[in-house]
Amino acid sequence: MLTRVDPGPAVVVCNTCRHSRESRDDAGGVRGGARLAELLKRLKADESHYAGIAVQEMPCLFACQDHCTVHLRAPDKVGYVLGRFSPDEDAARAILDYAVHYAASEHGRVAYAVWPEGVKGHFITRTPPAGYVAE
Repeated sequence: MLTRVDPGPAVVVCNTCRHSRESRDDAGGVRGGARLAELLKRLKADESHYAGIAVQEMPCLFACQDHCTVHLRAPDKVGYVLGRFSPDEDAARAILDYAVHYAASEHGRVAYAVWPEGVKGHFITRTPPAGYVAE
């Protein structure tokens, strides 16, 4: 049921997420999460400044009301679940840009002043790392 992955900084994308609140698939019959995963992986492969961020896929993050959901995580850092994205390149770039700042942070907190516009309003929850709670 579990697959071991690199424990470093990662964007875990729900590859079964709905395309939008209204529809499961896009016009091509592809789920929004699968489309977002494809875009995240393509941007990571094409742009070297995303090299330190893994893009991992997982079916269903159980945030179905908040389509196109991702989980940002890294060892000993607060994690974040974000959703309600359009599965497009702008959203994928904003997620990866935020992930770069997140990976460089000490405890997972990123100053609001450097948040990409595309992630503002998309945070659903934050999760404490194993063995810790946030102050």
